[in-house]
Amino acid sequence: MSPDSPAPFAAAPVLGLPRMHMEAGERRDFLPEFVAAADRAGAGEIVLEHGYGQGMGFGSDAYLSASPKVRFADYEEVLSSDIVTVIRCPDEDALRAMRAGSLLMAMLHYRTRPLRTRLIADLGLQAISFDAVVDDLGRRQVEYLEAVGWNGVRLAFVEIARQHPHFAHPSRRPLRVTCLGAGAVGSHAVRAATRYGDPELREELAASDVPGVEVTVVDFDLTRHEDYMLERLEVTDLLIDATQRIDPTRPIVPNPWIAALPPDAVILDLAVDPYDFTVDPPRTKGVEGVPHGNLDHSVFPVDDPAWDELDHRIDTRQRRLSLSCYAWPGVEPVDCMRVYGRQIEPVLAVAMRGPVDRLDDNSPDRQERAVAHADLRRWLT
Repeated sequence: MSPDSPAPFAAAPVLGLPRMHMEAGERRDFLPEFVAAADRAGAGEIVLEHGYGQGMGFGSDAYLSASPKVRFADYEEVLSSDIVTVIRCPDEDALRAMRAGSLLMAMLHYRTRPLRTRLIADLGLQAISFDAVVDDLGRRQVEYLEAVGWNGVRLAFVEIARQHPHFAHPSRRPLRVTCLGAGAVGSHAVRAATRYGDPELREELAASDVPGVEVTVVDFDLTRHEDYMLERLEVTDLLIDATQRIDPTRPIVPNPWIAALPPDAVILDLAVDPYDFTVDPPRTKGVEGVPHGNLDHSVFPVDDPAWDELDHRIDTRQRRLSLSCYAWPGVEPVDCMRVYGRQIEPVLAVAMRGPVDRLDDNSPDRQERAVAHADLRRWLT
């Protein structure tokens, strides 16, 4: 522990739960059951932003009933809390409004957001990144990758059905899906693809003797072989990027390769790595040229203005209808926050004990070790 480390909370910490001031479709707030768990974990006070939960159908009474420690305040006051907990990282102005020494808990994506990560540290904030909370085997403890795969694939097949004149007819050939990546997201995407992302739709089509789906999984090492990839793309109806690249500066499918896809093929971006020209070399998406979507705008036809609005250094000449969303689990917000809330409850309980840089990554407490892995200062060093 460094000599200038923050002191333990002088009293039971104040927990702030702000809303996410993102696109209108981003409605994810923690559920009342999470507020009750925060009370049990030792929060001295739980401050919610006015309007919290309303986008998901929860009124203020639901939260006030969950804990007598709840009160509502404006955004700025919530950000002044000892611990600020939210799913997506607040913007730079909000980060600067937080108090030095306070703790931010969010999906911070240290590896792919290096400038933001450094800013958080420079502002004197403590931080725990939910996506970095891992067990001793490196498995994420806060994730809903099943929803990433299923939500994305389901919406991709909606678009395929719109384009395919014989989608539900027994005479059509099997649909061919190519999934890049066989990790956690890829495994869910493969299972979802064999069911059109919708088990009820699959049953309906199977009952009418409509041919199903053929899924090919391409290992990352194989993606470097251009001849193979071009042959594979030529017979692909749905191309899924579910990779986790070691080097995000190099695309897996350079934009010219997209020309090999059939004209009515669909591209699904589940990796949702951002374009980033603030670093050198710049970071790009796995499938080069695909726009970066969100909950308001996740479907991009070839004539969508978003293609032309990308930085001119991104090659977008070859296009196919594409889907991309920074927050695929948010498509079903209540379901998502029920899962996230239960996973984050033990993380919050550990954080309530005091400064996270005092946590022991060799502790006999398994949960403390997992949270220690996600400490910002430990990650930077």
